[in-house]
Amino acid sequence: MSMPLQVKPAQEAPEDSAKRRQILEGARRTFLANGFDAASMNEIAREAGVSKGTLYVYFKSKEELFEAIVEAQSREQGQQIFNLDRDADIESELSRLGRAFSKFMSRPGGVSELRTVIAIADRMPELGVRFFLAGPALGIESLRKYLEDKVADGTLEPHDCEVAAAQFIDACVSTTFKPMLFNHAGPPSDERVAHVVGMAVRAFLAAYRRR
Repeated sequence: MSMPLQVKPAQEAPEDSAKRRQILEGARRTFLANGFDAASMNEIAREAGVSKGTLYVYFKSKEELFEAIVEAQSREQGQQIFNLDRDADIESELSRLGRAFSKFMSRPGGVSELRTVIAIADRMPELGVRFFLAGPALGIESLRKYLEDKVADGTLEPHDCEVAAAQFIDACVSTTFKPMLFNHAGPPSDERVAHVVGMAVRAFLAAYRRR
């Protein structure tokens, strides 16, 4: 279900970690401003405030830089959103997950990042695959395991937990993030997010909660 990504060793020196984050943030701004194809390593180095030689010490190419950005965003998503509390009430936990995921997807720059991946996925399919496995697929897998635990403890009826997880995630952003993707609307209000997620949670529990 997942593919191992190349990551820096955990014992990386603190100053190296800070410099790497500085480079990644500069690269992210460059990709958002110029798109993947138009961005150059020279521009990334300038935006990050480092020399080109320093940039190449950490990353050999802009493809490797982009993969590292995807990895960092996916780690943030997993740690902050899909770390599910098995002991919490399922309705409140699904509501928390849905609201947090919707806001994460609607964050400043989030739409542009996804468009960048989509734009280069045909030409560089390995980047598209890595993005999907490190982000969407990982979220589905985390929620699937949570739902299977809830089936096992009798909270939910037996069902295809993988499909149900994917459908629930999509339902939470169906009328909030997707309009943003096509420039049909701006970021949703907190009230709109709560309304859409609330409907997704109620529909899910109506279908699968054990009676």
